[in-house]
Amino acid sequence: MSFVDDVVSVLPRPLREIAYRHHELIKFAIVGATTFVIDSGIFYFLKLTVLTEKPVTAKIISGVIAVIASYILNREWSFKNRGGRERHHEALLFFGVSGVGVALSNIPLWISSYVFDLRQPNVSFTVENIADFVSAFIIGNLLQMAFRFWAMRRWVFPDEMTELEAELEELIEEEQLGQA
Repeated sequence: MSFVDDVVSVLPRPLREIAYRHHELIKFAIVGATTFVIDSGIFYFLKLTVLTEKPVTAKIISGVIAVIASYILNREWSFKNRGGRERHHEALLFFGVSGVGVALSNIPLWISSYVFDLRQPNVSFTVENIADFVSAFIIGNLLQMAFRFWAMRRWVFPDEMTELEAELEELIEEEQLGQA
């Protein structure tokens, strides 16, 4: 039993049933929270030290590191009962989907920084950092999270049983048509 199972087991029955039905989403969210800490910690370290003039570059670097951690955690925990692809194929799909997610998460930061020009000296240090946080970590991560959860379940870690059932149904239909 995992930590999540232990927590879910003490929930009231209606909540427990919902949690069991959506266990992958809960684990995905926990992984997301963990990688959020990794991403934001590295982003602010870079932005406040060596990449002060390049917030988008700092965010891309922090995002790539967070994506690597995300692959390991999602593969080994969130979606460990899914998949079945060869690891290199799965990893390629994961990093492709995550690359799209990183791009999606950077669009609001780019708009905030270069369209609305919410950078110093046009705005204060505080306004710049609030704008960066809201655009990169709130709006950007919500866009990325929704896309990645959908894409991970659809392409990277598909439910093998659903695919096998669909293939079996197609074979049965073809067989029935062939006999008619």
